[in-house]
Amino acid sequence: QVQLVESGGGLVQAGGSLRLSCAASGRTFSSDRMGWFRQAPGKEREFVAAISRSGGSTYYADSVKGRFTVSRDNAKTTIYLQMNSLKPEDTAVYYCASGYLGGGYYNRGAYNYWGQGTQVTVSS
Repeated sequence: QVQLVESGGGLVQAGGSLRLSCAASGRTFSSDRMGWFRQAPGKEREFVAAISRSGGSTYYADSVKGRFTVSRDNAKTTIYLQMNSLKPEDTAVYYCASGYLGGGYYNRGAYNYWGQGTQVTVSS
């Protein structure tokens, strides 16, 4: 059974930074695409960022390009989301996800396993 555990969320002022981590276990980590999604109250869960198995390719939602950076350490079976220049509209629960089948990077349906989420709150 795959387990994904996020950490690093919290309360930060607008313009600040946070670094989220997602530790994975239960599968060959380097075989999986990994992604970050977020869900704000009353809204659908949306794509934030993703990274290929090797880490050589990354993908971002337009709303976070230039501010967020996704990375992975296959030796530590962990992915990261560095979030800079945070805005109040970035407030949400952030989830990491892993996918081992096809389906691309941007769709929720392309991922097979999900973490429990970590809350990020950005105050204005």
